[in-house]
Amino acid sequence: MVQNHSSFAEEAEYVPFEEVREEEKVSIKSNVHFLEANTSEISIEELTSQCVVPTWANQELTISHQDFIHTVFEAAQTMFSGETINDPAIRVSHIVRGRVPSALGKRASELLESEKTQFYQRLAFAFTIPTIHEKVNGQKLDLCIGGVRNYSDLNLYRANKGVEKFSVFIGWRVNICSNQVLTGDGVKLSLEVMNLNDLYKAVLELFYNFNPAREIHLIQTLSQSYLTETQFAQIVGRMRLYQALPNGYQKAVPRLLITDSQINNVCRDYFTNPNFGAKGNTISMFDFHNLLTEANKSSYIDTYLQRAVNATEVAVGINNALHGDTKYAWFLG
Repeated sequence: MVQNHSSFAEEAEYVPFEEVREEEKVSIKSNVHFLEANTSEISIEELTSQCVVPTWANQELTISHQDFIHTVFEAAQTMFSGETINDPAIRVSHIVRGRVPSALGKRASELLESEKTQFYQRLAFAFTIPTIHEKVNGQKLDLCIGGVRNYSDLNLYRANKGVEKFSVFIGWRVNICSNQVLTGDGVKLSLEVMNLNDLYKAVLELFYNFNPAREIHLIQTLSQSYLTETQFAQIVGRMRLYQALPNGYQKAVPRLLITDSQINNVCRDYFTNPNFGAKGNTISMFDFHNLLTEANKSSYIDTYLQRAVNATEVAVGINNALHGDTKYAWFLG
């Protein structure tokens, strides 16, 4: 029987964070390391107690980071009822410091701790569902869900409250290293909503439309193809050339978002990574993809998801080129 998932999501109702019973609230205990460079770890308790919530120009509150996390977490509980869901790991960056109105005339050195305020402009979080897992190429993969938020995407100076923008994802995560496998089907890079209920419905819609079996089949396909050392060297060499291509030529080549420094990390890990480095003189496309996603951990929060999706696009495209497709043939030389 075909279920009307869209209808279910439309009728879903979000329970505000304050109304959730204390024992049901999300408690943070980081159990994955998906994004470490340029970020700091934080708990939801710290977000709630130590950070202010920015407002629009009319003093109406924006959606807080902790409510964003809770909304996605609750949608996962609804969608995957009965499954074990791990606590989220939360990363933040770009702290914005301020002060309470009564301390406006004070020097910074004279401020009391109670007069200081702060919030983080960028936030990323992720949690796994370990009871939903698969094994590919000897590696365990857990279903993983998370989101990204960047306050700089909003114009907080506008007179009235505007739409708020969030990014949400669902996909598979390699258990041993927290490398993320994301495709366009499992990511919404720009969810625009007015309130938490709209966000809750949009997240549920993403979950319902995600096909985990199709993603696993895609990953298994990568595990069945191999690059020789010569082919690997050709590919990373072309990746280095990509940024230098003239504009017109670059547009004719499929996009590549990975940076030069990250390509350097891919080359290093080809020889040194104990899990995904070369085996003899070959490397599987599954392992190659993991080298790309491992390198992506050095990205800033606001580019992490785009590059994660692009890593999959590139790995799948090159894999197709190995079997005769022409779209990514440029990377093979």
